[in-house]
Amino acid sequence: MIWSSLAEFADMGGYGLYVWGSYGMTALALGWELMTLLQRRRRAAEDVRAWQRLDEDAA
Repeated sequence: MIWSSLAEFADMGGYGLYVWGSYGMTALALGWELMTLLQRRRRAAEDVRAWQRLDEDAA
């Protein structure tokens, strides 16, 4: 396809809402996944530090 303007490119031959909506939802899902992974990693590191403190206190 050849587009003569940015508006035609964004419209994607009438499928622009579907195409750009799909990109948007994918970006949102990836961002959400990254955020939850970072939170899980932080919690896991906190758990490890807590277990290490318990281990040191027991020794």
